[in-house]
Amino acid sequence: MPEKYCGHGRTCRCPVDSIYDGGRTLYIQPDECIDCGLCETVCPVAAIHADDRLPEELKPWIAINLEFFGPDVTGWGRPGGADPKHTTTRDHATVAAWPGK
Repeated sequence: MPEKYCGHGRTCRCPVDSIYDGGRTLYIQPDECIDCGLCETVCPVAAIHADDRLPEELKPWIAINLEFFGPDVTGWGRPGGADPKHTTTRDHATVAAWPGK
């Protein structure tokens, strides 16, 4: 099963590899996600939630994840599974505006 580095020396997992690397965070391709919930149960920092259980303050992430794959950020659309070709240093504007890095 694919594992992805998600910061702080930890990894996350997705059986269909719908978690992609951005510059400062990971993004879930919502059209590729099969809603199995595995990533949610193994996320070491509790950063992943099913859309129907998403806390109100995290609801903007539904659009952030979708827009990351759109023409204004990566233009990847629906790549069909994360791979080295679909890794970038770019981020959604919301993430790029975070303080730090």
